[in-house]
Amino acid sequence: MNEILELEYNEKKGYFCIMVDDKIEAKMTFVFAGEYKIIIDHTEVSPENNGKGFGKKMLVKAVEFAREKGISILPLCPFAKSVFDKTPEFRDVL
Repeated sequence: MNEILELEYNEKKGYFCIMVDDKIEAKMTFVFAGEYKIIIDHTEVSPENNGKGFGKKMLVKAVEFAREKGISILPLCPFAKSVFDKTPEFRDVL
């Protein structure tokens, strides 16, 4: 299984995704809210990949992205919010 985590974005919106054998198996979408904030609005993982940690891997990448760009994250997606609630070390980007 060849697993690749990718980021695609423009000045308005973007997404993190996990590709497995050239097929998107998980996706976390976000929109920019001004110059210094992104809003994570949706996370989806294909049913056959539930429980493999794909959602958390994408969120870790989102946190790294926010730190690199000096921006904050507003987690409106219930999954992202629950991970932020359970992971104090990510809260510096809130």
